[in-house]
Amino acid sequence: VQLVESGGGLAQPGGSLRLSCAASGFTFSNYAMSWARQAPGKGLEWVSGINADGSGTVYTNSVKGRFTISRDNAKNTVYLQMNSLKPEDTALYYCAKSGIRIVTMRFNDYDYWGQGTQVTISS
Repeated sequence: VQLVESGGGLAQPGGSLRLSCAASGFTFSNYAMSWARQAPGKGLEWVSGINADGSGTVYTNSVKGRFTISRDNAKNTVYLQMNSLKPEDTALYYCAKSGIRIVTMRFNDYDYWGQGTQVTISS
């Protein structure tokens, strides 16, 4: 299994970024996927997740209305569109594969993680 994140970088407050996670080595359409992040000096925070077939999505309260998760099962890729970015969104963002079809916010349900992509929001 391999998960490769991309799309991070430096953005200004109020700006946008789109993260991508390219997956390989497993049947992508069978599993829920999520994004989590770790800010400097803080613990891992679950951000958003999507069901295996894309039928349901979940967001942590701090990103609701600003972030949108989606997936393209034909391309084995999950995305995180991040709008209205804030300095507190600065973190290393990880893509994670669940062991089940339905998205959960339990880290124990996720069996593979990418290496992360850095997002920095600063003026």
